[in-house]
Amino acid sequence: MKILIRPHDIGKGSPDWLGKNAFEWGFDGVQLAIAKAVEGQNGNPGTLTKENISQIRTGFNSHNVEIPILGAYFNPVHSNKEKVKAGAEKYADHLRHAKEFGAFFVASETGSYNDDKWTYNPKNQTEDAFQEVKSIFKPMPQIAKESGVCMALEGAWGHCMYKPEVLKRLADEIDPGLENFRFIVDIYNYLYIGNHEKRKEIFETCLNLFKDKICGFHLKDYTVEGEELVIAPLGKGLMGWSDFLPAIKKHCPNAYLIFEGVKDVPSSLAFVKETLEKA
Repeated sequence: MKILIRPHDIGKGSPDWLGKNAFEWGFDGVQLAIAKAVEGQNGNPGTLTKENISQIRTGFNSHNVEIPILGAYFNPVHSNKEKVKAGAEKYADHLRHAKEFGAFFVASETGSYNDDKWTYNPKNQTEDAFQEVKSIFKPMPQIAKESGVCMALEGAWGHCMYKPEVLKRLADEIDPGLENFRFIVDIYNYLYIGNHEKRKEIFETCLNLFKDKICGFHLKDYTVEGEELVIAPLGKGLMGWSDFLPAIKKHCPNAYLIFEGVKDVPSSLAFVKETLEKA
């Protein structure tokens, strides 16, 4: 299985510098959010020229680091509708250009009525929220199809697609057959203090619902401090990656494993590789 990192977790710089570091750190590729990672680039529509794309792709690929997933995250229910429009246009533009990067998937999340905080709001878990998110993403599977790629969304307890079942409903309603819709699974994002002990059940629900339509797993581990979940190095928290990783290898062998804000990257990467080798 191939292991990716978000390059902005390495830092912000040139594609060559990011690619060199990703390779030296031991990763096969990146989930690239251009504006967050690449110095001097914002990834907005009109900026993804052949020259810019070639420079970015070459910078990573020259170090044997691929770019299978682009990130174009935006909040589809933000109160500033100009931000929503700009985010949706950027996401669609990324779909149109993804193959030029060597990417097959463009990722986003499903937003929150807390605007830029991206945190829990009771309105997130309503039918109105579902319909608003649906209206924004409804055109995307067709754009993805025309571009020969797939859109990819991830849910989170604090967002509008707050559990796997709701995200699956969205996928089924905007892309019946799921030809151009894929899922990114971040188990940690589905958790909060009130349900984290059900993490295994939530993980199994994702596998059962999404099956081979999962294109990636975001890897995070955590401990509990008081009433808060706190990020921990992989394999040193409560998540249960020693069990989850072999299950992923068995059921989703083509999915990417993606480091996202991981603490102690060297020990975490060693843990993942060792666990996969034993599986």
